[in-house]
Amino acid sequence: MPLLILPATALVIMLLVLPMAGLLRISLNQYSPTELMVEAVTGENYLNAITDPFYQKILLVTVAVAVSCTVLSLLLSIAPAYWLARMQSRWKSALIILTLFPLLVGNVVRAAGWMAILSTDGALNAFLGLFGFGPYKLLYQPAAVVFGTAAVVMPYMILTLSAVIEAIPRQTEEAATNLGAPPLTVLRRILLPQAAPGVVAGCVLVFIMSMNAYATPVLLGGPNFTMLAPAVYDQFVRVGNWPFGAALAFLLLLSTLVLTVLVNFALVRALKRKSL
Repeated sequence: MPLLILPATALVIMLLVLPMAGLLRISLNQYSPTELMVEAVTGENYLNAITDPFYQKILLVTVAVAVSCTVLSLLLSIAPAYWLARMQSRWKSALIILTLFPLLVGNVVRAAGWMAILSTDGALNAFLGLFGFGPYKLLYQPAAVVFGTAAVVMPYMILTLSAVIEAIPRQTEEAATNLGAPPLTVLRRILLPQAAPGVVAGCVLVFIMSMNAYATPVLLGGPNFTMLAPAVYDQFVRVGNWPFGAALAFLLLLSTLVLTVLVNFALVRALKRKSL
């Protein structure tokens, strides 16, 4: 049995552990405008990233966007996930493929589509103009980033919830309905507690992807809206400060891990409380 996991373990070590170890070593070096990087062992880059108000604000914005995307995608995914899970039709497989179809398109292409919809002369403002409203500045706003990122991650949430709901016996819902429970009570007291593993898994997955989003915030947020992933890119590519960029990357990784554990814990507690 140990021999069977050796190839996968070697692959993880070569493609994940070793590059991260190298990045960690870079983050401990010092930046020099002339030499770019000076060999050293210092925590100065981490201290600057944590204490600088500019990057503190970027971290808060990143967390706020990730939480907003998680909540929005969960609320928008419950209905289609339930409908897909309970569907008894030969078209079910086609609808699952249709749900997966957006994942075949790159994030840049999808963000460009949202730019065409949300721009001042875009489709949404043109539609509102038919009723005498607008035009409104919808692009390069935090809301545009939240909706655009939520649209990117929603297929993962829908498929995760659908798989869990499909495993829940329909008879439990029918029994509650026959006893007089309204639909919202059935959802809150019967369906959600049993679907808790899927809700937690979907929220954690969406939260991680939203925390590390790059293309959507850059294209929909504009130059004045920055999250941690674009900030890491700027330090590596535009500024050339590799040590500080590596420190920001590990700060993003650490904050994502810590917040993922907290989100997981909070969701489990909330779902248990609702089931009581």
